[in-house]
Amino acid sequence: MEIVIIGGGFAGLNLAKELLNQDGVHVTLVDKNNYNFFPPLIYQVATAYLEPSSISYPFRKFFAGKKNLQFRLGELLEVVASENKVILNNGELHYDKLVFATGAETSYFGMENVKKNAIPMKTLNDAIVMRNTLLKNLEKAAITKDMRKRRKLLTVVVAGGGPTGVEISGMFAEMRKNVFLKEYPELGTSASNIYLVDGAPALLTPMSKESQDDTYKALTDLGVVVKLNNNVVDYVDDTVHFANGDKIQTKNLIWAAGVTAREFKGLPAESYGRGKRLTTDGFNKLDRTENIYAIGDTCIQFNDEAFPHGHPQVAQVAIQQGINLAKNIKLEIQQKPLVPFKYVDKGSMAIIGKAKAVVDLPKPKLHFKGTFAWLIWLFIHLISLITYRNKVRTFYNWMISYFAKDNSLRMIIRPDKKLKDC
Repeated sequence: MEIVIIGGGFAGLNLAKELLNQDGVHVTLVDKNNYNFFPPLIYQVATAYLEPSSISYPFRKFFAGKKNLQFRLGELLEVVASENKVILNNGELHYDKLVFATGAETSYFGMENVKKNAIPMKTLNDAIVMRNTLLKNLEKAAITKDMRKRRKLLTVVVAGGGPTGVEISGMFAEMRKNVFLKEYPELGTSASNIYLVDGAPALLTPMSKESQDDTYKALTDLGVVVKLNNNVVDYVDDTVHFANGDKIQTKNLIWAAGVTAREFKGLPAESYGRGKRLTTDGFNKLDRTENIYAIGDTCIQFNDEAFPHGHPQVAQVAIQQGINLAKNIKLEIQQKPLVPFKYVDKGSMAIIGKAKAVVDLPKPKLHFKGTFAWLIWLFIHLISLITYRNKVRTFYNWMISYFAKDNSLRMIIRPDKKLKDC
């Protein structure tokens, strides 16, 4: 059986790992990057608290020596379902089963100026661009004599009150307190405002009321200005415009406000649901298809009684769906009944700053905050990294940052513009 997986994130990689050494199965994983990366820690790369290699690992290195697993660098262009093949930007692949595990990408809700001018926070490339942009703006602020321009360079607006927005706002507040005044004495007492804005009435809306309140208080104590019930409607001429008429002038709008799945040529239009997510049955098979599946953020299913409106787009759903689909492929080979997917919610968490975090556990229903929640967050994220090398590098950098209240990774590295995509 030839299985082609499009996408090597949480869902795709866990599916491939679970099929390792499975008799009669050959897996080809296709990804436009040659590495897997850990999205929950992207913001720490963006703020130069971790290096990219701490949260990423080459697919070919991971697949080395695994006889029935193969990696293909490429990007999907079209599905030809009638011929059981996919057309990539560099060739074709035939399949017996095709699995979409392409995750989600940034959604700008149709606002072209925001798409053009804001800094997204979804990929490792986004994180590196953001790091370079923020560091270059600090250098510009250090030499300008125009106080109005300096204020725009130092002001940061983070759009999106989910975990990513909360975590990066808290990180900026910590850096402002412990780093900027030491390394940029030219800035003196210049104001550097950090705004966290969201259209919802609370931060971390999927989490408990206790977590929402604790997060709001912790961020405001760090000096972050939280603006709720406030939707961004435009970003033009270095000015963020809000639905209520408010404006904030800034060179730094960080966009963490929404995601959307991708559409693929060759799939029926009827297969797409809310947010362009592919609708599947309880076994993650696409509606109106016989051998095409979707797992993770790119899919939505309504068969799980505990989640009648679809599962949340979080890492645990992707991981569990990848594992469950692998289990069903093995059961199918053995001609045994398949097992429908049921999501087991293991809880939610968000880090706010040093020794500041919130954790919600569903069963039993518990809420933690402060240092204990922070330690839980560190432990869970550390063990979730793909290799021991990633774990060691990340732990080392975290310890340096914790005890020194600093790190040495703030370098502006510009790739050669002459380099072309392979």
